[in-house]
Amino acid sequence: MVLYTAIALITIFAALLVRNREYIYGNTRQHMLNRISLAAVFCILFLLSALRIEVGNDYITYVQNAHEIYVGGITVTEAGYNLIVKLLFILSGYENYLLVFAFFGFVTIFIFLKAIYDQSESFAMSFMLFMALGIYFRSFTTVRYYLVLAVTLYSLRYVLKKQYIAFILIIAVAALFHKSVLVVIPLYIICSLPWKKWFYIIIASAAVGLYVLKDYVMEIALRLYPSYRDTIYLTQDTGIMESIPALLRCAFVLALCLICYKESIKDNSENTLYFKMTIMAVAIYTGGSFLPMVSRFGYYMITPQILLIPGIYKTVSDGKKKKCLFYAILAFSIVYFVYFLFTASKPGIAVLPYRSWLFNELEWNNIEEMLIYNNR
Repeated sequence: MVLYTAIALITIFAALLVRNREYIYGNTRQHMLNRISLAAVFCILFLLSALRIEVGNDYITYVQNAHEIYVGGITVTEAGYNLIVKLLFILSGYENYLLVFAFFGFVTIFIFLKAIYDQSESFAMSFMLFMALGIYFRSFTTVRYYLVLAVTLYSLRYVLKKQYIAFILIIAVAALFHKSVLVVIPLYIICSLPWKKWFYIIIASAAVGLYVLKDYVMEIALRLYPSYRDTIYLTQDTGIMESIPALLRCAFVLALCLICYKESIKDNSENTLYFKMTIMAVAIYTGGSFLPMVSRFGYYMITPQILLIPGIYKTVSDGKKKKCLFYAILAFSIVYFVYFLFTASKPGIAVLPYRSWLFNELEWNNIEEMLIYNNR
């Protein structure tokens, strides 16, 4: 906990020096400060990700899966991921699992930071939320998923410009690493269209219908994801209670949207898109609560909240109201970060305790011995 808290504080402090919405010409002081701060943030986050070992719920599964990819075994991972893993192993000359995690950590963090810098009204506030909501630390677990999650955040620029062909092509490439990302094509496009009042009723009705027809929906889901059939994911606790943290997060964001609707949402196309996505997320978390790993679909809709919250804050002109918003956002971020830290060691996340191969060669040897034993 201490390490993650320190990393969060250090990188947030560095992010405060970045001014991403100022027009900077030439090698000005701010231009150089942006570069240095961004480089520092990226290096810290990348090193923490690359130096980890057996951190993340799926770490060992990814190691075993990478071995199967290399030796031509049967895997359920997508072709793009398989190709990258095989290329990295061939270039290394051996099954270099550390390089695989480092590579995907590098690309994931780069895309997230690029999306935040280019698309947020305040890099510092968005980055604070990126850390406080645990998005960065959770990327230690489901490597492929968080790569495509970063891509979906980046792809929103094309949705906002209504460049749907470019958007679909980007998502299609991302699907080569995690096919669940295909769900954002219809969802993001629907959210980008104008909504009449009656459409909100349709969204609510669809959520109810999804739950009422859950047996049929589950069968369709298992046809799309046959690897989930007869697994623990179908027997472990699911339901609305598992989605309470995400729903409370949505409730906070929707409250901000309603309080500042006229000045921040009504005539702002970017904020309106993210507002609709939050409403869609509520429908997914409630109507689809019976689905295993429903959070994967929900996260595609709520991650853009790290862009929405600064977008709301920046458009508020009343000084007193803006100050209250700032303290509300800060308090929410702190509470959520503390909640994340206390749940980070639980099964399904398991990003605590943090271990590094840099100072723990014995731990890495144990993993290699386990793999050798399993492959006899």
